[in-house]
Amino acid sequence: MSRNYEILRRADKGGNLFVTPPLDRPASLTASPGLKSGTNGRNQSYEEIVKLVQRVFLTTGSSAPQVVTFCAIEHGNGCSWVMARAGEVLALQGERPVCLVDANLKTPWLEKHFHLDNRTGLTDAIVGGAPLQEYMEPVGGSLWVMTTGMGGPEMHNVLSSERFRARVEEMRSNFAHVLIDAPPLNRYADAALLGGMSDGMILVLEANVTRRETVRRVKENLVAAKVKLLGTVLNKRTYPIPEGLYHRF
Repeated sequence: MSRNYEILRRADKGGNLFVTPPLDRPASLTASPGLKSGTNGRNQSYEEIVKLVQRVFLTTGSSAPQVVTFCAIEHGNGCSWVMARAGEVLALQGERPVCLVDANLKTPWLEKHFHLDNRTGLTDAIVGGAPLQEYMEPVGGSLWVMTTGMGGPEMHNVLSSERFRARVEEMRSNFAHVLIDAPPLNRYADAALLGGMSDGMILVLEANVTRRETVRRVKENLVAAKVKLLGTVLNKRTYPIPEGLYHRF
């Protein structure tokens, strides 16, 4: 059996989606800030995150994206976790800082993952006039996090404002990479809007949950909205046969 076939099929035969290898999510890596390799070498999740970062963010030339939106189709697909891990790996790759932005105002997650109090954040940065760093916090090394802020979900309309666009461009000037966590595509229009403001979108799918027909329809809608799809990640993969057998092919 081809491992690539098991991982994920193209959304359609003529599609040009870049498909990354599967991204596992063992319980031992889901709670603590900072992504580290295992004691006996890098574990599979770390390796897949590194591959994602290398293939999407560290390409040579002018085509490498700087501002990228991460988005799932349904709530619970693990998009926020994938985005946070990618940011942690990116922050280890260079000297310039990396910023993670929680734009999922309905169900924020970064504040919990990094143990932040969320006293100020994205919504405050959009309506306020203080320097950008006043609305975010360093969480170790060159990694910075901007939580949703105190505005709450009722302020989701601010994501379509020119003030938000200006803040995104400000982030672009101050950070090597900006990763934006968007709400799920099947519930809110914010995700496509955020994807259009960025250099492209990473679509996070959940193994055995996200349907192929749903992926095809979402892809068509994003292309129609002129959102550039940079790739897909298959998250929460399980192994119906012993994992070691997959690596023999």
